[in-house]
Formats: sequence, C-alpha cells, structure tokens
Amino acid sequence: MSQIPDKGAIRPPHSSLLTRTRTLDSVLILTTLYASLMVYDVPIDREYLLPGFVAATLFGIIAENNELYHGWRGAPLFDEALRILLSWLGAFMLLISGVYLYNAEYSYSLEVIELWLPLAPFSIILTHSIQRGFLCYLRKKGFNTKTYAIFGANILGQRLKTGLSEMPWIGYQFIGFFDDRAQAEGRRLGHKQIGDLAGGFQELLEKAKNGEIDHIYITLPLRAEQRISILIQELADSTASINIVPDFFTFNLIQSKWSNVQGIPVVSVLDTPFNALDGTMKRFEDLILCMIILPITAVPMLMIAIAIKLTSPGPIIFKQQRYGIKGEKIEVWKFRSMTVCENGDQIKQATRSDSRVTPLGAFLRKTSLDELPQFFNVLRGTMSVVGPRPHAIAHNEYYRKQIQGYMLRHKVKPGITGQAQVNGCRGETDTLDKMEARIHHDLEYLKQWSLWLDIKIVILTVFKGFASKQAY
Repeated sequence: MSQIPDKGAIRPPHSSLLTRTRTLDSVLILTTLYASLMVYDVPIDREYLLPGFVAATLFGIIAENNELYHGWRGAPLFDEALRILLSWLGAFMLLISGVYLYNAEYSYSLEVIELWLPLAPFSIILTHSIQRGFLCYLRKKGFNTKTYAIFGANILGQRLKTGLSEMPWIGYQFIGFFDDRAQAEGRRLGHKQIGDLAGGFQELLEKAKNGEIDHIYITLPLRAEQRISILIQELADSTASINIVPDFFTFNLIQSKWSNVQGIPVVSVLDTPFNALDGTMKRFEDLILCMIILPITAVPMLMIAIAIKLTSPGPIIFKQQRYGIKGEKIEVWKFRSMTVCENGDQIKQATRSDSRVTPLGAFLRKTSLDELPQFFNVLRGTMSVVGPRPHAIAHNEYYRKQIQGYMLRHKVKPGITGQAQVNGCRGETDTLDKMEARIHHDLEYLKQWSLWLDIKIVILTVFKGFASKQAY
C-alpha cells in the first residue's frame, strides 16, 4: 500500500505580537487582583495568589478557544472587547465554582472580588485598545504596512479587495490584480472592465522576487487545483507570503469555520453556531432570561390557568410533539386555546374565525400569552428563548420536501420567539411563499447569530412581537 506523502500541516495563526499580548493579559489579571487587594488593605497571601494564577490560566485557555489571539487585522474592536468580556466571565465563573468547592472554609473579601471582577476585563480591553490604536496610527502614517496583490481577477478577488480597502487602519496597500487569462480576455469580473489589472503571472513573480509584495492572495476557482499548484511552486522562489482564498461562497454557507485535524484542514459548510463557548453562553443567556421573565409572568400565568379551567373543559396545558435540535422529537407546552388537542399525523392549522378556538384562546393566541409555558421547556433544555419556532411534526414532514434547507433550522434548539416572528412572519402559513419567508429568516438567524442579535430579537418581541393581527 502506498503511503500518503507528508506535505505539511495547517496551523492557527500566531505571531510574536500575539504571544506578547497573551502574556500581558495574564499579567494584567494578576496586577488588577493585586491592586484590588491593596485598595481594601487585604493581606496578599497564597489564598489569593493561587486563584489569581488559576484565573489567568483559565482566561488564556478560554480566550484561545474564543479566537481572541488569532490576529485582529480587520476584526472590529467591539468584537474583540466582547470576546475578552465573555472569556473573562467564563474564567471567573469556573474559578468561583472551583474555589468554593475545594476551599469553602476560607473567607474571601467580597469587596475585593467585586472590584476585581470588572477591573480585570476593563484593563485588558483598555490595553488592547491602546495597542490597536497605536498600530493603526503607525499604519496610516505608512509604518508597519504590508503590500498585497491578488492573483485571480474575478468576483471573489474583487470582494477580497473591497473588504480590505474598507479597512485602511490595518495597513494593507494594494498593488493590483494579476491574471494571465484576464489579460487575454480583458475582463473576468462579470462584464466589467478591471481597472487595477497590473499584469499577468510573470509580472507578479518578478515583483515578488524583487521584494515588492508581502502577501499574495490566490482567488482562483476550486477546480483550478493544478494551476494553483504550479503558481505556488513558482512563487516559492520569493519571500512573499502566499494565501489561497477558497471560493466557498459558491455554497450557501451557515456558520462556516475552519479547523484542523492533525494539520489536515477542515472547513465546515453547514454547521450550528452553538459549538464550544458560544453554546455555553447561549445556555447561560436562556437561564438568565428565564430567571428574569418567570417571576414577572408567574401571576399572569396563574390567572390564565384559572381562566382556562373556568371557561372550558379540558386540560390547562396542551402538550404537542415537535421536532427539536437534531430533528429529535420534543414535547412543547402551551396554554390550551382550543376545544380539541390535536397531536397526530394530520394537524389542521388554525384559521381566522376557527370554531375550535375558544374565546379566551383567541385572546391568548393573538397576544402570544399561550406560549408562556414554553419558558419551562427552556429550563428543561429542550427549547431556547430565541430560535426558529417549532412546527408541528406533520407540517415538518410536508415542508421539508417542499423547501430546500428546511431541516437546517434544526441545527439549533427551537425558540419561543425568533427572527421570523419579529419580522412579521406569524399566523397561518396557507401558501408556500409564507413558509419560505419564515425559513429564510430562520436560516439568516443561523448565519448571523450573536448574543446581541438575541437581545435585539427579545427587545423587538417585547415591543412589537407579542400582539399580531396575523395570529389567530
């Protein structure tokens, strides 16, 4: 059996600057702990120093997993600050859990903890901001800049160039497009002439050998594997850094990420946004929202339960099977709003003036108050506060055959509210277009998910998502 040749491995990006940043972050965590102890005149001993070193270590591990140290050129400052804050909160919660589990007898100063908790991330964010600002200033002045060229005068190359040109602070100076075929054809960007075409491959190679180009981005189609290999072999006779930009945008990407298995590159095309730390933060978000909302809604839910019992025969809670994450069946709870409890293979959607809906049920459905018991589904972990709304199993089986990508919405837990609902997609889906609109919003949610998007959807739900003329 022939052996697979070893052609190297792909590793996450590292630099001396990022290594120094890691070290500085750890020092800042210990320094802010020391400052907090000094402010309240608390003796510095092993009981504080050991947790300090543990916190610095945990922060480094979580921050690395959260891609904080993977290079920030082109990354917004807000995103970096958020990663710092989430990494610190994760490290701090693990630290507190461990300290009180293994050293519960020791009495720590609450004042020191309350000061250290915000001071550490604030100092790290401030330091990162100063470092970033100083480097941006140098790059705008022409210092610490890098030149780059793009081989492949096509749509992907234009997108790359546009993205980099919109961020002048990263210090990248564009040399031009290079493409032999573009020279012959005169154009490859659709039907538009290329104004930045600087030559073909020989011109690119000459500039690279002369040290005029720091980075070369190859944006050829995936099918041009042999041509790309020849280009790389030729460019190896230069000091330029060679980057391949795969054209994965030909696919409908959902949470696409790169990883490696023993140096073998792996690119996810369709994935869940809630892997690793993001999944933990999503669960914390759900629990925190439940702790806020359930006490507020406890009395209204009790009153609704009594009203249902007094106004119509039948159970107070209606339990219906739906598909949850990974397409597994879950039981979703709602206040009963109909005289019947359908849960079979054939379920008729509620329509306007539906005779099955009770008078109280009509009000509950119109105001979405019938959904309140689903916060207990969230506590159980089968649902999330924000996510694609769960559809009846019978509807799922029908629409998964009609709408491409329908089942991708089950890459996450179903939600009580979602992006589709705050954008007006509620009520009866009596046409395929209406369901397609819902699925479009659900998939956009998966692509764009962030903690702040969830908060935005919750706020929009409060102000405009509860009551709807389309809900009946």
